[in-house]
Parts: sequence; structure tokens; C-alpha cells
Amino acid sequence: MASLYAKKVNGGTYYYLREMARVDGKPKRVSERYLGTAEEIAAAMAAKAAKDAASMPQHSRHLAFGDVAAAWGVLERLGVVDTVDTMIGARRSDAAASTGTYLALAALNRVAAPCSKAAFADWWATTAADRITRVPAAALDHRRFWDAMRNVPLSALAEIERRITLRMIEEFSLDVSALALDMTNFATYIDTANGKAPIAQRGKAKQKRADLRLVGLGLVVTRDGGVPLLSHAYPGNRPDVTQFTTMIDELCVRHAALASGDATPGEITVVFDAGQNSVANFTHLDRSGLHFVGSIPPSHCADLLKRPARARTLVDEPRFGGLTALQTRRTVYGRDRRVVLTHSPTLHTAQSRGFDQTLAKAGARLGDLAAALARGKTRRAPEKVQAEISAITKDPWVARVTTTELTGGTPKDLRLTWHIDAKARRALENEIFGKRVLVTDHNDWTIADIVAGYRSQSDAEFSFRQLKDPHIVSFGPMHHWTDHNIRIHVFTCVLALTVAHLMRRQAARADEPMSVRELLGHLAGIQETVLIYPSTGGRPKARRMLTDLTTVQAHLAAIFDLDPSAPRT
Repeated sequence: MASLYAKKVNGGTYYYLREMARVDGKPKRVSERYLGTAEEIAAAMAAKAAKDAASMPQHSRHLAFGDVAAAWGVLERLGVVDTVDTMIGARRSDAAASTGTYLALAALNRVAAPCSKAAFADWWATTAADRITRVPAAALDHRRFWDAMRNVPLSALAEIERRITLRMIEEFSLDVSALALDMTNFATYIDTANGKAPIAQRGKAKQKRADLRLVGLGLVVTRDGGVPLLSHAYPGNRPDVTQFTTMIDELCVRHAALASGDATPGEITVVFDAGQNSVANFTHLDRSGLHFVGSIPPSHCADLLKRPARARTLVDEPRFGGLTALQTRRTVYGRDRRVVLTHSPTLHTAQSRGFDQTLAKAGARLGDLAAALARGKTRRAPEKVQAEISAITKDPWVARVTTTELTGGTPKDLRLTWHIDAKARRALENEIFGKRVLVTDHNDWTIADIVAGYRSQSDAEFSFRQLKDPHIVSFGPMHHWTDHNIRIHVFTCVLALTVAHLMRRQAARADEPMSVRELLGHLAGIQETVLIYPSTGGRPKARRMLTDLTTVQAHLAAIFDLDPSAPRT
């Protein structure tokens, strides 16, 4: 065993470390090492403690890395910065970064953690983006973003988007043969008296905020990944149907630019819903040379709805789960066209359940009104009561299955009887529920191809739902109040959506299918840890490393090639 041993030499005490052991059954010293005087030992211990303290980090920071690095990598592959700067020109001498850089940074923020330009620098400080992008924090004052946005002429936006689209299709090998077109609007908080934003108008709000001014947005997205190819911002008081021809014309221009080899602009198919229907729009579409798959209100083909179920045939059972269809030809919006009536058991069940809820609400209101009349306390004239009954049963389906009778000539004598006609309810369900009427100019497509093409409309609808997500890839918050900056804001939001959907597509192709929210959640979990060590006379030293990765995160890191952006330990 080891022990401390003191020796006195010339009046001084010196310490040794002695180790004893039994050798041949007897205790024997096997080693002895000189340590020094008490003062020397104390000094050595203090020096070691100081050395140990210097080798331990003083504090640490955790920075967002995975989502920021992956999104910035896609922006670089799209060539956003170079494309914008080529169109706009060299940056101003007093600018800390180019216009293209500021727009790319705005899109990056929209993907990962949407915030105002005033809060951008604070968000930036929580990420490793300064090391990845080489953009200094000093360049991120919110006024510099506004300067950059004002530096982009609105007349250049369409051409910038065209060039990015061309680069994207080539870089990511996008299939653009089938496209979905849809439109929506976004509520803003712009003051009513603000006259600098004519694009923000009150209209039919799809977010049910009729009290707010709206900005309309049309998108054309690919069936291959739901990636936006074309965006169109317009005043929120204009009906969607009035913007259809503008988007079709721009789509033709872009597809013509994409044409190569044997490809022609007529080889793409546009999918849209009944909200875009009009004689003028179908006529314009016919002249454009584009193929299409759309839908028309079932009431336009009442005779088809009455055809018995045995007239329909099963369509690709494993793929569509019991969907049946029949096809014929009809004159639709001024021209003979191929029409397909489909019936989906899933849609049938959903519509039946939803109608039962609507019918229950109407029945409760009719019951309350009948009870109030039975008490004889009403002072309303018969015409007023009848108007309320009509309002309750204004839904065409409710009116069709509900029978009401109002009797009595004076307010106190008014009585209401009502009932649901079960036979009419069954007839309505058999005639309408689960049915859609599709129209197309593809005479050579199978019914399965037509149905699959129309269902790709959900890709555009999903894009709008994503833009209305308040947490990631979001249209809001929008802190702009001029027409110019709103349109630039819309451009950066659509660019962010493009990046997010390209990332989702890339992950899915590498056997990691997941939603945008799930994908960004996994990537956000890949963080950069910065260990700050105490100063030894100069600047404090820092050591950077990534947090431990899960199996999914490690795969995503490989998919998005995060290693070149990762810190070098």
C-alpha cells in the first residue's frame, strides 16, 4: 500500500511517496518517490487544479443546425442568390449583403422558424447559420431586409421565378407532366385606412375572417412531390375564377421555356377543381393546347346521378378501395367532352356522416322554434316565422328531406310541425353521396389515370394548408403594409414552400417518407453544441460538435449531405 513518508534533513521536512508490499511473507519497501516540501506539494496541487479548470468548458451553447443546413443546401442548389443578383445587378456599396442573399435568408427563416424581420437577428443568434452561410450578424438589421425588398422591381419577380423553376426542374429531375392548380387567400392585419396596399382587400375569406383584408394566391404544383412551379398573387376581393386565364398563360410561357427534345407545351396536364369553371376559362384552356382534368357540379349531369349502381364498374380495386365509375360524353361549357362519374365508398360515408350532423343541427333549431310557438308567446308575424324556417332549411339537401308545416293566422296561434322524410333521405343518399363528375380532354387515358390525376389536386390544397401552419413554412406573420413588400413577401413564402417540399420529396425518395413538419422536427433535433473554454490570455477557445444522432437523423444527415456543413472537432 502507498503512504506519505516524511524525512527531516538539516532541520527541513521533505515528503516521499512510499509503497510497501509483502515479499516472502515480510513487509518490504518496493518503491519510493520524492515529492518535495509541503510548500512545493501545495504549489503543485494548485497548478494541477488550474490546469484542470482550464481544460473544462466554462459554459456551452446549443444552436439549431440540421434544419438550417439542409434548407440552405437546397437554396444553394436552386441558385437563388445568383439568380436574383443576376437579375437585380451588383449590390450597393453600402449593403452588407446582396439582394439575393437577403431574399434567400428570408426564405430560410420561413422554412425553419417564421418571424418578423425585426426578430430575425435574435433567431439567427440561436442557429449555426452564420458559420454555414458566412453572413455576419451585423448584416441582419431589419432595415437592410426592407432595403433589399425595395430593391427588387415587381416586374422582375416573374422572370426570377421562371429561372429558379428551370434550375429546379433540371437539378432535381422533377416530372412536370401533371400539375395541379388551385387558389386561396390569406388574412392580413393591414389597417382599413391603409391605401398603400391595394392587393389587400376584403372578400370571401377562406379562413373565415371576413373582418380582415385578404391577399389572394394561386399556385401550380407538381404531382411529383407537390412542388410549386408557378405562383400568382392577386387582390383578395377578386374571385378565383377570374385569375385562371392569367395563370394558364404564364404556365404556357414557362412550359415553352422548359421544352426540349420531343417535349412540347401540349404534353402537360393541368388539374383543377370546379371553382375555376366558366365558359370563358374552358375556351381559353382549349386554345392553350394544355391537357386538363377537372370536375363539374353533379347537378350539371342529373341524369348520370340517377343511373343505377350496376351501371358502374370497379376501378383498380387495390389502388382506389372500391371506387366505381362509368363514362360517357356530354356537352360541357360549350364543347363535347369526355365525362366520368365516380362513386367512392369513403366519400359516401364521410358525406353521410356530415349530412347527419347538419340535419341534427337543423332539427334542433326547428324543435326549439316549434316549442317556442307552442307556448303562444311569440309576437312575430307568420311571414317572419316562415322566413326563419326557410333560413334553417336553406341547405338544399336539408330542404329536400325535411317537411315543415306552419299553421295559424295570428302570432299566438302559430304552430309548427316538421319531420324528416326517411324515404327522401335514402333517395338523396343513393343519388348524390360519394359521387363526383370529372371532365377531361384525355380521350386515351384510362379511368384509373383520370381519377389519379384529379386526386393530385390535393397536392395544391396541402401546399395551402402548409402555408397556413403558424409554426413552419408559414405565410404569417406578415409585417408588411405596402403592395410592393407584400408581393415580395409572397415570393419568399412560396420559395420557402418550394424548399420544404423539395426536402420532403428528397427524403421520401431515400425511403424516409414523412410530412414537412415531421421532417423538419427530426432535422431540428440535429443541433450544434458549442463548448466555451476560459481564456488563457487571449480570446476564449471554443469547441464545436454535433449532438448525438438517432438512426433517422443520421440517415437524414446523409440524405441532405450535412457533413460538409458540420463543425470540425
